[in-house]
Amino acid sequence: MPKDKWKSDLEEYIRQGEPGRAEKSYAWKTAIGLQDVDGLKISQYLLDTAKEHIEGKIDIATAQRRIESYYESRKERKEDEDGTKEADMVSSRITELLEEKTFQFSPAFLTSIHKRLFKGIFDHAGRFRPYNITKKEWVLNEDTVYYSSCDSIKETLDYDFGQEKQFSYEGLSLKESVGHLAKFCAGIWQIHPFCEGNTRTTAVFMLKYLQSFGFKVDNEIFAENSWYFRNALVRANYTDIQKGVKATTAYLVCFFENMLLGTKHELKNRYLHIDYDQTQSDKSNVSKCQSAIQSAKNDDSKCQNVTLEELAVLREIVKKPTVTQKELAVVIGVSERTIKRRTVALQEKGALKRANGKRNGKWEVMIPLA
Repeated sequence: MPKDKWKSDLEEYIRQGEPGRAEKSYAWKTAIGLQDVDGLKISQYLLDTAKEHIEGKIDIATAQRRIESYYESRKERKEDEDGTKEADMVSSRITELLEEKTFQFSPAFLTSIHKRLFKGIFDHAGRFRPYNITKKEWVLNEDTVYYSSCDSIKETLDYDFGQEKQFSYEGLSLKESVGHLAKFCAGIWQIHPFCEGNTRTTAVFMLKYLQSFGFKVDNEIFAENSWYFRNALVRANYTDIQKGVKATTAYLVCFFENMLLGTKHELKNRYLHIDYDQTQSDKSNVSKCQSAIQSAKNDDSKCQNVTLEELAVLREIVKKPTVTQKELAVVIGVSERTIKRRTVALQEKGALKRANGKRNGKWEVMIPLA
């Protein structure tokens, strides 16, 4: 199916502005867009099924059953339909996961995502790879990233998750937090726990993780730039000292800033190629993405000074401007004292304002939220 076909069809639901349909359409766009990382394309049948789900005619479980039955009934398929089958089935499963409001920060949850996405597609779904791997990458001139050894996957995952769990985002600006999250994402991808499907699994896990912080994730970025996302992960984990190439999360930070903070970094795959600067006729034409990051470091806007913890407070206030500090404490899962400290800090930063007094007043969020 032509790429623009499914995009234009799903975007129509977003333009219509109905919240329920728009939310489902965004989920499907993300799920389908992520198939690009492995060069997979969906079928017309999947698109028709997705539309019925978006319109509320069927639920996601029914949509999945239809896709599975569709391929079970097609005993004789063309060879190229195997990729379409994988794209269709995995897309519906990603959509289901994105709709769910559950999340657990653990290697076990990451593994469960892989199992749910690829059960019945890969024999090794939900199991760590038993062998070492290399992969030729276009962005590296056919060289490979060095992935974790197969006999250390569990220990390395446990270590990375343990380090992230202990890490405190308290006091960090949003930009600093996003930079750290990008580094964590690059780390778990480099471990490459599974034989296949790692990038899609990592993407879904990170989307769920980011949502747990209160981020309003712009799924459109994944739908439009999934191949850039994978190449950015590659560049975050590749070093060649002889060629002067160093591992950098700069490109991945560009991706996450666009997705989470609403920035407008230009995400072009050619910028990520290790020979990009050397192949330009104008030697001063350095990566626009790199330049954007450098300039962003001097951005002292109110929004960027807000921390992740404070962002969670603002998200709940936007939902209910009359919410009390006691209610906020229950919803966010911290003490009322902590909420009071955060609301005071937000008011001092000019990000939050109290109108009409304490008794009958309401909160006003004074900054745009990504």
